[in-house]
Amino acid sequence: MKTTVEWISVDERLPHDGAAVCAAVTGRYPPDEYDPEPGEGLEFWLVLPMYFRTVHPVEETGEIVENCFVDPDYVVRLPFGGESDETVTHWTALPCLPGTDVHQILGEGVRPALHAVRS
Repeated sequence: MKTTVEWISVDERLPHDGAAVCAAVTGRYPPDEYDPEPGEGLEFWLVLPMYFRTVHPVEETGEIVENCFVDPDYVVRLPFGGESDETVTHWTALPCLPGTDVHQILGEGVRPALHAVRS
């Protein structure tokens, strides 16, 4: 099973509200004793599963964040150019489940779907 990934720049367009996506995130890790550049932290660009929100209320502060990506740990990241330490440069839709054309199967349909792709 193969899939093709189409990366979309956040400058071109953003996902729809509530979309589960893979996001390319860039930033800099906090400095530590193993950094090749002491005192600066290691720069990174990596892929994380996230979901997109057009309006995201932050429960702890009451702040409302618009057009943001939220990871499974509820870390909020803005599109590239936004005012956050880590920003999203690109995003792509999650692939469908193996052997299907859907992203989610619940309940009684799970076992037959698993059986179909494992046999």
